[in-house]
Amino acid sequence: MLKVEDFKNAKSEAEFLDILKSKVEEERVSEILYTIQYEQELLKLQAELVNLQQWVSKHKKRVCIIFEGRDAAGKGSTIRRFIEHLNPRSIRIVALTKPTEIEKGQWYFRRYIKQLPNAGEIVFFDRSWYNRAVVEPVMGFCNEEEYDKFIRQVPEFEHMLYEDGVDLIKFWFSISKEEQLRRFTSRLENPLKRWKFSPVDQEGQNRWDSYTQYKEQMFSKTHTSISPWIIIKTNIKKEARLESIRYVLSKFKYDSKGASGTTTFPDPNVVQRYQRMVKQID
Repeated sequence: MLKVEDFKNAKSEAEFLDILKSKVEEERVSEILYTIQYEQELLKLQAELVNLQQWVSKHKKRVCIIFEGRDAAGKGSTIRRFIEHLNPRSIRIVALTKPTEIEKGQWYFRRYIKQLPNAGEIVFFDRSWYNRAVVEPVMGFCNEEEYDKFIRQVPEFEHMLYEDGVDLIKFWFSISKEEQLRRFTSRLENPLKRWKFSPVDQEGQNRWDSYTQYKEQMFSKTHTSISPWIIIKTNIKKEARLESIRYVLSKFKYDSKGASGTTTFPDPNVVQRYQRMVKQID
């Protein structure tokens, strides 16, 4: 175990690393070094996001980023890394609860239209109108007619957003069944995370194949050239966070791009367009 004296006695990074290796298991040393590297890279990318936000505000752009995926895929934690150092006045997180009785009688997209970005704003959707494409039909929250109508309308809806100048990015966070179960178990064991687990989460494991069927149908019907699905492999959380940020940065030519000294090009082994996926993990 490391002591205060170990930190005081180390005169350089190399000396501290030698002390660390002598007192900590090799696997744990690798984890520590990876975390340090991750934190350093995250800060650089967050600095790039600050520059992006300033450019979006200056040029009155409207940016909408959708985070979809199975439960426990890391959508919320990734959004938190996106916004950690951004100006809260020109960003919003949208995580809508189930629709009210009044909203159920309205056009399905209406409640989401009200949440779209204003000029100079970035909006992060922690789940979006695509609830109707996967979660709702799997769990029986919509009927077949409502589902079919949504699938027909959503490409036209997104085309209208494109024509109106909204920059829409659609992420699907892909997680394996085994990793999802491991994260569910971790949530149940942690009193600070237990609130994240719900009966719907458990059904996600029980109805895995049904989720897969509707997910694939969603991709085939709603992946278009102007509004593609971007698949993020999320079994390694830290990797997924970094590469999803890189993808967003890669889509814009903002002022001082690359000033942080890190690459803004995502790793193609982690980030891929839907049609280029040879094998999906979920």
